[in-house]
Amino acid sequence: MKAGDLVSVYSDIEGKCKRGAKEFEGVKVFLGNGISELSRSEIFSSSGPLNGLGIRMIEPVYLSPSFDSVLPGHLFLQNLPSVVVSHILNPQPGERILDMCAAPGGKTTHLATLMHDQGEVIAMDKIAKKVKKIKQNAELLQLNCIKAFCYDGTKALSVEKREDEQEGPPFLPESFDRVLLDAPCSGMGQRPNMAYSLTLKEVTSYQPLQRKLFTVAVKLLKPGGVLVYSTCTITLSENEEQVAWALKTFPCLQLQPQEPHIGGEGMRGAGLALDQLKLLQRFDPAAVTLHGMAINSLDDSREDDLISLANKDCIGFFIAKFIKSNSK
Repeated sequence: MKAGDLVSVYSDIEGKCKRGAKEFEGVKVFLGNGISELSRSEIFSSSGPLNGLGIRMIEPVYLSPSFDSVLPGHLFLQNLPSVVVSHILNPQPGERILDMCAAPGGKTTHLATLMHDQGEVIAMDKIAKKVKKIKQNAELLQLNCIKAFCYDGTKALSVEKREDEQEGPPFLPESFDRVLLDAPCSGMGQRPNMAYSLTLKEVTSYQPLQRKLFTVAVKLLKPGGVLVYSTCTITLSENEEQVAWALKTFPCLQLQPQEPHIGGEGMRGAGLALDQLKLLQRFDPAAVTLHGMAINSLDDSREDDLISLANKDCIGFFIAKFIKSNSK
């Protein structure tokens, strides 16, 4: 293969194609045709990870436009449910907001924008490189009310009042008007994921971590404050089971309606009542259906149906909204 050659692009579903292989009979999915920007020797003689354009797609199967470097100071690309989360938290100008697991900062910057950059948005993540990315995005979008800190959210509660005036974590109880806990999760709702590599042990490890973070979030929230819990996964244990646990563990919390509510209701199986499930919001791409249209006959479908499908299509996601009634 030389630069300028016409090439076909496939996704190696199971990750079994060896570096430099000249043929591959494993499971793969065709993604489209393109023009190579690099030669084979340039690709495989590289001593480090390659950056930049490898293939310029001219006949992609999926007609999704690229938003790379498109008005970077004005636009931030997010999935639909991620956008919905910030509106549900509904931050107000002048309030103090905590985004507990904030990287890379999409929701953080959206919250600051909804507040008209008035107030304070505290963003935390325990990985330094990710915190740097939050700061870069805040600077790029010229948002001054965001303060990002490299800190473990499970340790963000201070048990003693500090003498210094340090603005970062840990924080005293009841320090925030609203808290967003977009929790670390198994990520089973994310796409495009054509294969999933986590073990069962890894998948089940998220629930206890989420509960630790949730406990801190409740204690940091002021009475009358709003807590939004969200994940980008579809498992019952990380979503509805966590809501049932939270309502039982923290009597001060009450489930609240969500606005906007454009996803489906919660899934049964966690012991929640039907009226409680209706207050939850679950985005499930598999639940999208079209009237009188078979998913196997897209070639014969009307354009309006295809547009309707595209508008409803999104990643798997879960959202729950709580209000804290008192300080107990």
